[in-house]
Amino acid sequence: MLATSIADAWSTQRPDDELVVVSRRDVDLTDAAATRRVIGDARPELVIHTAASVGGIADKTARPLPYLLNNVIIDASVIEAVVAADVPRYLYTASAAAYPADAVNPISESALFGGPLEQANEGYGLAKLTGITAVRYAARQTGRAYRSILPSNLYGPGDSFDPTRSHLIASTLLKTHAAREAGSDHVEVWGDGTARREFTFAPDIARWIAASIDSIAEWPDIMNVGAGTDHSIREYYELAADVVGFGGELKFDPEKPSGVPRRLIDSSRARAHGWAPQTAIRDGMAECYRAFLTRSPIGDPR
Repeated sequence: MLATSIADAWSTQRPDDELVVVSRRDVDLTDAAATRRVIGDARPELVIHTAASVGGIADKTARPLPYLLNNVIIDASVIEAVVAADVPRYLYTASAAAYPADAVNPISESALFGGPLEQANEGYGLAKLTGITAVRYAARQTGRAYRSILPSNLYGPGDSFDPTRSHLIASTLLKTHAAREAGSDHVEVWGDGTARREFTFAPDIARWIAASIDSIAEWPDIMNVGAGTDHSIREYYELAADVVGFGGELKFDPEKPSGVPRRLIDSSRARAHGWAPQTAIRDGMAECYRAFLTRSPIGDPR
């Protein structure tokens, strides 16, 4: 999702740059030799690393192992290839899931490595901590401008709406849409609805990266990048119901996991380097829903 947003931002804001987009169709990033060939052949001046094995809380809880191993392997392949190819600038996209479960909100970068991670996100978070550490080592070893950003949860028009892997906002839109289409009078929601999450519109981050990346050498080694506001799970579902036009009931199941009570990151470092989110949450969700309708077999563009 972020990769697509970055490609769109680059074509608009930096049309004279030669942009090479590498997707899973081009290379299996768990194959270190193939990854080295692709990056070595391209000889890039900058690599923006957004590739990851991601999914929603249900899948991370049911299958934690691939979220640890796949992400460690992907990150190792890319970072080793970047170093081997003498790439001068590299940006690694980590995640706020790397923060301890009991970190004080809003969470600053100093909280990293400060305690146990949220259980549902532990595998993914451990992989991202490993990636952050590897980037720091690579920067120290090479003297090059290699940096990490930790976005909050992201959403956008390129979101996955796979019911088994979708993130929260895509899931709220999908479930309320399906309920409306089925004529159902309710939507089932995991947890009691009180947990709070920060979601940032991916195109906003992409536009900031495109505008600011030339100054990456001046960035700190790690920066949070988030919208600066959070909402409860209930509020996200209510917004989705409004966007979709679903008038039924939300039925919460407090027996199901809902993750840490709150996760809001402190993005003051990034704001000092030009970060300023632009998109209100309802506007962003409406754009996601419009994109969903254009490509979903159960959508009904209207």
